Amino acid sequence: MASSAVVGDKYRDYLSEEDMKNTTWRFGPPNYDDVNKVFEEGRTHVWPEGSLEERVQRLLKTWEMELVHKANPDECNTLDPKKFRLHVNGNKGLSLEEIAARGGGYNVFLQTSLPEKYRIYNPDVETTNSSKLVFQTAFRRGFAIEVLQVYSGPPKIVYSFRHWGYVEGPFKGYAPTGEIAQFYGMGIFEIDEESNKIVKVELFFDGGELLGGLIKGGSSDELATSETSCPFMASK
Repeated sequence: MASSAVVGDKYRDYLSEEDMKNTTWRFGPPNYDDVNKVFEEGRTHVWPEGSLEERVQRLLKTWEMELVHKANPDECNTLDPKKFRLHVNGNKGLSLEEIAARGGGYNVFLQTSLPEKYRIYNPDVETTNSSKLVFQTAFRRGFAIEVLQVYSGPPKIVYSFRHWGYVEGPFKGYAPTGEIAQFYGMGIFEIDEESNKIVKVELFFDGGELLGGLIKGGSSDELATSETSCPFMASK
């Protein structure tokens, strides 16, 4: 994800100065400078410019940017706002309106059927703004994504991906570790051959992989208990 500032971007389309001025942004124009550095330092592949993999990676990054940051669906260039549906882990397809109603972004990607008392992150109670704050606090340099492999080209693009970031800030009461939190997954883009826009996205991944990395540092309650149970402290 990204912070707000006005610049272009070498891995995403539709972020020129003109695009920045003529787009309705949710949080202000996005700046991917920090997350691009995380991506460049941590990626496992450097795809040749113009290759299928590079083009799919650019599409993935641009689609994610538009989904998260553009407030007006009609200003999205990668997808058809009327036909578009997003399916996460086999769940019901969501329209752009339904995605926005759920708070978008992480609230949609981390849907869960777990009882509320077991939820480390509860997408049902987080808003668009609170969700953004939670993950920007934890991933201070952003949350990078790369395409690992492409199995088929358009109109049905099947690919694997990796999403990662460094936990450099607290997450829901859990201490930062400075280490990587990440997950791997599979994605499918379905492209309308007439409009050349995405009409359906399917994503398959284990959100527990990500959350496990985010809580690795232990909660403030656990740390306090550990400190007070120390034999040396108890003897004071």
